[in-house]
Amino acid sequence: MSSVFETLYAVDMKDKMKEKNGVSYIKWAGAWARLKQHYPDADYTVYENESGRPWFDDGRSGWVKTGVTVDGKEYVERLPIMDFKNKPIPADSITSVDANKAIQRSITKACARHGLGLFLYEGMEDTEENIVLTNLQAECMEVMKKKCMLSEAAKQKVKELCIAADPDANGDPKLITDLDTLETLVKQLKAVRK
Repeated sequence: MSSVFETLYAVDMKDKMKEKNGVSYIKWAGAWARLKQHYPDADYTVYENESGRPWFDDGRSGWVKTGVTVDGKEYVERLPIMDFKNKPIPADSITSVDANKAIQRSITKACARHGLGLFLYEGMEDTEENIVLTNLQAECMEVMKKKCMLSEAAKQKVKELCIAADPDANGDPKLITDLDTLETLVKQLKAVRK
């Protein structure tokens, strides 16, 4: 008899896959429906803070916490609450809609911990972080392009900022993998004038 993990890991989820910003994902409804087909007694929990709110924050950003229980075993997932660009939403700007979207994604990831759709996360250190990194790199490239068109002096300043941000990247933001460095670089590039 196969374990829960072996059973769910073997489930073909390709028909439930979508793509956004170059990253593949499984919609929460597809993951939940497929899980319930195999384990009708499966259940999930949305954890709440002390005041009954379904998200947590540290004053800077927020996250949700969900659990999916299959055959008596619960896997808990914590997921940051992010905007449509997959950037963290400031704690004081989080809405119930933002939290609800994060909850659905968190439940999907908790299903993956049981094996369902886990193949999407294999080889990725942290899918959410990779999405944020890719988006920051793209934003950096877009700002660079705009600023380089302003003047030769602006073009030179952009080049200097990119090299100073990470000398190992040789001025190419696509090679910078530190989120803080990229965020700082984007701010610096946006400040470049003619």
